Amino acid sequence: VQLQASGGGLVQAGGSLRLSCAASGRTFSNYGMGWFRQAPGKEREFVATIRWSSGSTYYADSVKGRFTISRDNAKNTVYLQMNSLKPEDTAVYYCTADRGNWYSPDYWGQGTQVTVSS
Repeated sequence: VQLQASGGGLVQAGGSLRLSCAASGRTFSNYGMGWFRQAPGKEREFVATIRWSSGSTYYADSVKGRFTISRDNAKNTVYLQMNSLKPEDTAVYYCTADRGNWYSPDYWGQGTQVTVSS
């Protein structure tokens, strides 16, 4: 499984960014995909996940109401729309894929940097 993330960048507080993650290497009908992030000096933390078959979504409390995770089945791609960004959202964001436990993903993509300026 390969996960290719893109879409990071620099944005002012209150702005928006959309991250994309293209998955390849196998079918994902029984997988979940999601995002983690790691800020400087902090541990990696769960952000959001979407279950591939059901479409159910789950979010960390810190991003609820601001971030939206979605998927395009035909493209095997998952998106993270990030609105109302805050400086504390600054982190390297990682795309993940799991076989049932989204807090312990089986696959990780390379990170993409998101920087929110105040």
